[in-house]
Amino acid sequence: MSTLQLNSDKRHLLQKGTVIPAHPLALADGNRMDEAFQRALTRYYIAAGSGGIAVGVHTTQFEIREPGIDLFEPVLKMAAEEVDAQALDRPFLKVAGICGPTDQAISEAETAARLGYDLGLLSPGGLGDWSEPQLLERAREVAKIMPVFGFYLQPAVGGRILSYRFWREFADIPNVLAIKVAAFNRYQTLDVVRAVIESDRRDEIALYTGNDDNIINDLLTPFRIPIDGTPVTKRFVGGLLGHWAVWTSKAVEMLDMIHQLGETIPAHVLTLNAEVTDSNAVVFDAANQFHGCIPGIHEVLHRQGLLRSVRCLNPEETLSNGQSDEIDRIYRDYPHLTDDAFVKENLDRFFD
Repeated sequence: MSTLQLNSDKRHLLQKGTVIPAHPLALADGNRMDEAFQRALTRYYIAAGSGGIAVGVHTTQFEIREPGIDLFEPVLKMAAEEVDAQALDRPFLKVAGICGPTDQAISEAETAARLGYDLGLLSPGGLGDWSEPQLLERAREVAKIMPVFGFYLQPAVGGRILSYRFWREFADIPNVLAIKVAAFNRYQTLDVVRAVIESDRRDEIALYTGNDDNIINDLLTPFRIPIDGTPVTKRFVGGLLGHWAVWTSKAVEMLDMIHQLGETIPAHVLTLNAEVTDSNAVVFDAANQFHGCIPGIHEVLHRQGLLRSVRCLNPEETLSNGQSDEIDRIYRDYPHLTDDAFVKENLDRFFD
């Protein structure tokens, strides 16, 4: 198989920066995919103005790969069909979650490429006993198949701490075009930024925030590091976020606003960062070590009519005690973060 390359319009969008929601899974009884709601979600993200979707990722539920469930390819295929059916007059990125040991990752990348996906978000989840050289070799093999979206996943949800040296070597891999940083840690985030800036491929790699606890500040910050005595600046240009799976049209507005800011950052934008972090803490259930993060996303979408229920493939993944009340608080305190009016206005056409 020849190596998949990103066309110039999509590469420009990726580098400019965009909103990429992590696509949830709509379930009917018996752990069957609820096709009507699954397609409606994809249509919602497109209509909301996002520049792409990420499918088969943590928010889609890793259990889709389990024997007996076997939803990995059907979920990817359905989302790709919906994007293609829209015949968009703008570039739109289809990102596939890629997991598991090297053989599995290669197989998933081949499936994603065959289904028309543009990039593979390469998760280190479940590989805590692998050495960094093993992880790098795995990335090189996947990059031979399709463009790679690197992923620094925090340990609380199955990731691991990776060294600066790992990211420095990772940035040098041809066909790595972006990195999502979801370390939820300033020191580890800086490791990735410095590693990319110090690579000769720095201009080919887009940085995307996955730091749900600091989304707006990540997007506001110009990171500046001297290279051979000359300051080089790199920014997070967009986000690939489970948090942006809800209230997506507002996320698009926020990113557009940030892209239009000059050197002066108004105080209200810093306040916005705190508000978004507070809302994320509730939806993602940070108070309970993120136990209810996927049900929290589902609860918001269910309230909007975009999901039939909050059901997950793992029956133990449910809203935590008090989480629904806290979501009520977020709606009360920060109505400007929600897009219920947009969804209500367009809901019928999402199900056409």
